[in-house]
Amino acid sequence: MFSGMSSDEPSPAALPEPVEDVHGDGRWMSQHTRFVQECKDAEPDVLFVGDSMIQLMRHHDIWRELFSPLHALNFGIGGDTTCNVLWRLQNGELDNIKPKVVVLWVGTNNHQHSAEQVAEGVLAVARLLTSRLPRAKVIIMGLLPRGERPNPLREKNAAVNALLRARLPRPGPVLLLDAGAGLLAPDGSLSQRDMFDYLHLTAAGYAAVSKPLSDLLLQILEETPEERRAPPV
Repeated sequence: MFSGMSSDEPSPAALPEPVEDVHGDGRWMSQHTRFVQECKDAEPDVLFVGDSMIQLMRHHDIWRELFSPLHALNFGIGGDTTCNVLWRLQNGELDNIKPKVVVLWVGTNNHQHSAEQVAEGVLAVARLLTSRLPRAKVIIMGLLPRGERPNPLREKNAAVNALLRARLPRPGPVLLLDAGAGLLAPDGSLSQRDMFDYLHLTAAGYAAVSKPLSDLLLQILEETPEERRAPPV
């Protein structure tokens, strides 16, 4: 469907795994279990899934104003990697639901993986989503810049976005929305106004990235099922 790594070996970022309960309080598994239960009780049109960028969105007014009215579920867990999201989706978080759109935002926590490996991990999640939800569109949110000033992790995130952009066919069932460029000042710095810790978004930061996402979601939701279903590639 879309191109991946040339090697026959799967990317380590594309291997599903749960989070190890190093603290002993079971919080990660409890959240996953709650999401699986929500699948039994809700009929979402939009599913948001990913790490803290997704999780924290629901605590801002922008969620109530733009996304909750779209019959959305939020399956974000702080600290998750592509491996963790893959495991969650393979273990119940897609059961009993048929959203029209999935918003996927994950990858910035894959610290142990290269940009190439992270991109393949994100694509592995997208492949799973399009396989399980063949009538849905998937919006991959590009990884945001991080750190007050330019740094290797920021460069890696930008490289991941470039790899995703090159490998996703157009048109297709999976879209990349890279909404982070507007957060950077002309000198390349990030402001605490948008990212309070230079990683997580403030209300202003969420407002900046959510407007183009909301516009794209509304556009997709207005399409007919035939229009949403991507042509074979």
